[in-house]
Amino acid sequence: MRARRSLGRQFGWLWAAYGVSAFGTRLAFDAFPLIAILVLHAGPTEVSVLAAAGLAVGAVVAVPLGPWVEFRRKRHVMIAMDLIRFAALTSVPVAFALDRLEFGHLLTVAVIVGAADITFTAASGACLKALVPPKDLLVANSRFESTSWTATVLGPPLGGAAIGLFGPVLTVVADAISYLLSALGIRAIGGKEPHPVRTGTPARFRPGDLLDGWRYILATPGLRPLFFNTVLVSGLIMATSPLLVVLMVGELGFAPWQYGLAFAAPCIGGLIGARLARRFVERFGRHRVLLTAGTLRACWLLGLVFIRPGVPGLVLVIAVELGLITCMGVFNPVFATYRLDHTPTDRIARTLSAWSVTSKLTIAAMTGLWGLLAGVTGPRTAVGIAGLLMLATPLLLPRSDHAPSKEPDAAQAPA
Repeated sequence: MRARRSLGRQFGWLWAAYGVSAFGTRLAFDAFPLIAILVLHAGPTEVSVLAAAGLAVGAVVAVPLGPWVEFRRKRHVMIAMDLIRFAALTSVPVAFALDRLEFGHLLTVAVIVGAADITFTAASGACLKALVPPKDLLVANSRFESTSWTATVLGPPLGGAAIGLFGPVLTVVADAISYLLSALGIRAIGGKEPHPVRTGTPARFRPGDLLDGWRYILATPGLRPLFFNTVLVSGLIMATSPLLVVLMVGELGFAPWQYGLAFAAPCIGGLIGARLARRFVERFGRHRVLLTAGTLRACWLLGLVFIRPGVPGLVLVIAVELGLITCMGVFNPVFATYRLDHTPTDRIARTLSAWSVTSKLTIAAMTGLWGLLAGVTGPRTAVGIAGLLMLATPLLLPRSDHAPSKEPDAAQAPA
């Protein structure tokens, strides 16, 4: 059996911080919609607005933060974003206890958390690249991927049980505490992080910096096709998520626990895929794995059109989701490593921020569009259209293995 490779104490703290915040987020995954419904007696329109507007407005708010993050110490930014999310989420139970909680409050918190999520992700990519040697980036990203799927398997069922016992507001408290623990974990990384220095650009902020991340992505042959591929795939998968709730629970009569089981159990495939990613790359090469896993990932969504009532339908959903998530478990860490390798250190925050902003805006727009489409055609047909479009996404994968970006020589880089 292959021994686990040690990536050092500093990576261990970063990994622990990621794990605790990921578990807290999954634990409170449905807390805001349930608070809106059970506490504020919101209707379907308000719940949809809470999901879509919080995502979209948070992404827009995060746009100017990408260039700002680039030239700040990344760990300081990550700690600040964790503390902002802790404070914003803590305000919800406080307002509830004071009987002052309103829908606008929930929406504001959703926007703040959404913007902080994007900013944290942008900073964490640069932090990871600074802590881990290039040869170990795939190992590190595979561990993050495994942790994410583990949290997805365990978090929602435990969160559902906690909501049933204590109410949705208490799970928001647990989510807030997870961000506080994450901040402490990042603080424990230790060591001195040098202040980033601009190379080849003016020292003061320029309005054009806001678009620099998108300009770099679109001008880089290795990143441009992956950008369109991953954004479209994420949008199609997330756009069908609410439709599957309506189809399975509303039209086909599945119990809520069956719906939860159908999408929680297959997450084990994400763990398997993440464990296999490194071995596949060592044996077949990174580009071949990226192309193969990205192509196989596109073949599953259409299978959800054939859901039927009863146990056979439940087994079909689990099988389809298992195949999809296993392919994602292989693809995601390889893709994340490829993206870091093809992005210079002094552009990582802007590039990841632009990527996340585009992805979240696309998910919000496509979720709304597919909701309208389902209203006209029915949820099953809308899911089928998404599945057909998904089959075309492999055309957007890179056809050749482009050379990664070259970093400045250590002798020429600023101290």
